[in-house]
Amino acid sequence: MDHTLAILTPASLAAVAAVSGMAALVQLVLLKRRPPAERERRRRLEVNARGRLVCGMALELQQDVLHYSYSVGGAEYSAAQDVSALRHLLPPEPAGPVLVKYLPSNPANSIVVCEQWSGLRKQKGAAAG
Repeated sequence: MDHTLAILTPASLAAVAAVSGMAALVQLVLLKRRPPAERERRRRLEVNARGRLVCGMALELQQDVLHYSYSVGGAEYSAAQDVSALRHLLPPEPAGPVLVKYLPSNPANSIVVCEQWSGLRKQKGAAAG
């Protein structure tokens, strides 16, 4: 009698599935352990790389949060972006017209500024670079 397939019992298949599931869960938990600032940086860079442009309006800067609004496909969005890591890229008064980048798959996921791009207008009298 051939016992080659005898090791593939329902119990052993369930054990293999459980081990695979645990490995996937551990990997997911480790990926989610990124610090919030790093997750936000990666989100900004993804929106910058894959986003579409639309005109918007920067409303105000409160502490380290830039509030802005924009419209996509007739839907109005009000958003806020944490710019604490990007303060050096902001003009003194960021309120006014801006360009907004958003993800077409989720238009609420948007940015006005990131490490590699800015939709903020240049201030009058600023030196061109």
